Amino acid sequence: MSPPVGETAGGTVRAGGDPAGINWFKYAAPQTFYPLAGRMAHGFAVAAALLCALGVYIGFFVAPTDAQQGDAYRIIFIHVPAAWMSMFIYVVMAVWAGIGLVFNTRLSGMMASALAPTGALFTFLALWTGSLWGKPTWGTWWVWDARLTSELILLFLYFGFIALQAAIDDPRRADRAGAVLALVGVVNIPIIYFSVQWWNTLHQGASVSLRSAPSMAATMLLGMLVMALGFWMYSIAAALARLRCIILERERNADWAARYAETGT
Repeated sequence: MSPPVGETAGGTVRAGGDPAGINWFKYAAPQTFYPLAGRMAHGFAVAAALLCALGVYIGFFVAPTDAQQGDAYRIIFIHVPAAWMSMFIYVVMAVWAGIGLVFNTRLSGMMASALAPTGALFTFLALWTGSLWGKPTWGTWWVWDARLTSELILLFLYFGFIALQAAIDDPRRADRAGAVLALVGVVNIPIIYFSVQWWNTLHQGASVSLRSAPSMAATMLLGMLVMALGFWMYSIAAALARLRCIILERERNADWAARYAETGT
């Protein structure tokens, strides 16, 4: 028996569904999300390329030279957005992993797995550019500063998540084990963010805060925000492209995956 259908001003509504019969829950299935992920990945990749190019132009050619650090400060247009994304991606990864753990949804665990390498990349980029900035500023490549150390721990958490999942053959068990590690590791995120307030560190405080006006020129802030948005678009594009690979790998025995391997559609 078909579900009852009613009429509203917005169109046809099926029981438990949305107007016009659109069932958004169908995209929770890997088979239906796979083609959508491909279309979205292309769009976000183009947006990432354009925004990153604009951010580099503003940061390296438009923003004024800093009175104290000279042009060496321009590394912040890479370093700060990368540090933001390293923390943000981990939180998003932990959320997806937690959803998969609680609701036992396959796609959620796959999404967490797809996000981890990109998060590790931005964490490494933040540490590397921080060292490049630290040498002319502090006179050394590395110090065991509270923020640097907690950011390094974040990189180890990403590596641990990836390694733990790779060490377990059963994908569902691997997702559950990774979810536990990801959720436990979330405690490190506020430590990174508030480390400059809780401890006496060499690392400077936040230049951008929701509670106060930014302590930098408007052009500098614009370049940093544009680059952060570009990194965000890249993260989505990379995660979706990697998610498609994970879906095909895990669903390789399904009929639809076999058809896609043969026809590409």
